[in-house]
Amino acid sequence: MRRYLIEREMPAIGDAEREAFKAAAQKSNEVLTELGPDIQWDHSYVTGDKIFCVYLAKNEGLIHKHAEKSGFPANKVTEVKRIIDPTTARGD
Repeated sequence: MRRYLIEREMPAIGDAEREAFKAAAQKSNEVLTELGPDIQWDHSYVTGDKIFCVYLAKNEGLIHKHAEKSGFPANKVTEVKRIIDPTTARGD
């Protein structure tokens, strides 16, 4: 599967209550179950006005289908080509 970074513009999301995040995660999981094993939610980063989600999916179309069915925006979807971190400097 491919890895995607999804940028979701959601004004004031950083100030949302815990229950709102719980409900959103439940909705996302419900749609993921409906869509099947070719799409998985890895994790998300919440900022003031955006959520950046990392998903694994067979193709970008599944990312957009999830956004449509869940009601969450997918303002920008970018395929991740490579992951680097501090250990990359070692060349292992």
